[in-house]
Amino acid sequence: MNIPFNDMKSVHHLLAGEIQQAVNRVIDSGWYILGPEVEAFEAEFAAFHGVQYAISVANGTDAIELALRAGGVGRGDEVITVSHTAVPTVCAIERTGAQPVLVDIDPDRYTINPAAVEAAITPRTRAIVPVHLYGHPADMTELSRIAGRHGLLLVEDCAQAHGARLHDRWVGMWGHLAAFSFYPTKNLGTYGDGGAIITNDSALAEKLRRLRNYGQVQRYINVERGINSRLDEIQAAILRVKLNHLAAHNQKRRQLAQHYHAGLASVKKPVQADGYEHVYHLYVIRHAQRDRLMKLLNDRGVGTLIHYPIAVHQQEAYADLGYASGSLPITEAITGEILSLPLYVSLEPEQIKQVSQIVNECVELLGNG
Repeated sequence: MNIPFNDMKSVHHLLAGEIQQAVNRVIDSGWYILGPEVEAFEAEFAAFHGVQYAISVANGTDAIELALRAGGVGRGDEVITVSHTAVPTVCAIERTGAQPVLVDIDPDRYTINPAAVEAAITPRTRAIVPVHLYGHPADMTELSRIAGRHGLLLVEDCAQAHGARLHDRWVGMWGHLAAFSFYPTKNLGTYGDGGAIITNDSALAEKLRRLRNYGQVQRYINVERGINSRLDEIQAAILRVKLNHLAAHNQKRRQLAQHYHAGLASVKKPVQADGYEHVYHLYVIRHAQRDRLMKLLNDRGVGTLIHYPIAVHQQEAYADLGYASGSLPITEAITGEILSLPLYVSLEPEQIKQVSQIVNECVELLGNG
């Protein structure tokens, strides 16, 4: 057996004809930056979420940073988020000049614990950045209440949850702003880097359009200090194709996840809380002997990865944040147990069943060893 953790070529082949037409359309147009494809994608992405505005940017990290900056976050402020996330979430907060405040997670959903957020609020707290991790939404109902009570900006990190829902509302509709990444492996991914921010606030939308393009209101007229963070026309055209297939591809992911649910034994499987709709950007299991299990699987041709093996507060680069060992016990406990199995839309149910059988056999070997 050889099932890689991901296979971008096979995923591309599903939409290759449509994507080639879209790329050719852009090349033939002679317009490559902030043109009609970007404008059309932004309108379609906003419409998909039922919001007024979508502002595309160069990547997901910029999306978080610019969303925070547009909301007034800056030097001296504190922003609450999780340590169990990809480093870009925290990197984006620090790029605003604010201080990241890292809190623990729910032990079953792996998303931010609202009670921990409430406990971490200080007079310097300006914003909350919940991460919809692995495709499962964070508890936005309670987080919205907390943000409202304390007058805090709420910016959703939706990088792993395109098309996920909570109580029949899309992720991205709950906060003042929501940031998305279109990195190639995402449920909605480009063939390079890309990102976007959505909002219903017209003033925030206008500010974001300035910030992504050097603070310009028109060419060579700069009213504030911005950055260069623009989605190019080719990536926008590709995203327009893929957006039309997002719902079907998410449904395929859910179907594949159900085969994992049914076939796996003796590992902790992902949960989907009542009222939530998971989109399984990643299928993450837990096992006490994760490293040995990972080696056995890789030896048998099943590709795996860990998301994430080192929490942000335990990374060397972030040692100066000052979090002692044991300060985030749930986060620290799961980093040695989590393992991501292959799950992408070009896989077939039979392959998932085969992977499940191999996982079960490896777990049994570990139990006997």
